[in-house]
Amino acid sequence: MSIRAIIVDDEPIARHSIARLLREEADIAVLAEFGDGASALEAIRRLKPDLVFLDIQMPELSGIDVAASLGEEDLPATVFVTAYEQYAVRAFEANAVDYLVKPFSRERFDAMLRRARRRLAGEGGQASAQVWQALAELRREQGYARRLPVPLDGSVILLDVARIDWIEASRNRVRLHVGKETYELRETMASLEQRLNPRYFARVHRSAIVNIERIRAIHPWFKGYHMVVLTTGQELRMSRYQHETFRGLARFQERTP
Repeated sequence: MSIRAIIVDDEPIARHSIARLLREEADIAVLAEFGDGASALEAIRRLKPDLVFLDIQMPELSGIDVAASLGEEDLPATVFVTAYEQYAVRAFEANAVDYLVKPFSRERFDAMLRRARRRLAGEGGQASAQVWQALAELRREQGYARRLPVPLDGSVILLDVARIDWIEASRNRVRLHVGKETYELRETMASLEQRLNPRYFARVHRSAIVNIERIRAIHPWFKGYHMVVLTTGQELRMSRYQHETFRGLARFQERTP
């Protein structure tokens, strides 16, 4: 059986690396390589390959968008490629499809090909509902901010949101607390909250949003209030009206060793 493959990755080195390894396989023919999702989507629909190597993170139309556009019926056997381990683990631990985390070893690549061949021989079945659910979740997360443009000394820096410990409201501005540093951003608390991934950030008070991974403890206070203690030692009062937030943070604390 000859396997017809397409490679989609916006990084030329990664794309060519996969192509080189595939060309060493006698039963695999590389139909085309693409550096963007839009071109790849059109080619997949037109060429109908047996196997697609699809980069998850690409500008404009990502691999997740390509998969969603094709749908469950028309998506070929797909190996999702990512530079971020957490994407692969969360999305594909159901083992319905395979993935490669860049950079990958030859051993990992060979193991992936064995699974792909089994899948194409009809032994692996279709992508499971869990995988499609995970892809939909990752697609939603693409819309959340990963970096914020912050003015600093007449310039603008791009601040990784993962570095933020907590965020403080200050009228029509917010203060971003990052370790011993504080940055100001002209934005309302409500609008910034919408841009942050609720998996990692929680509003504990009308004037405070915390990075969940910076929480060290949650202590009961009085009259239904709780105190959130961060790893920096900062203490923040949690509003007694944030019941859902409290339950979510309590579950987080139970999972934290």
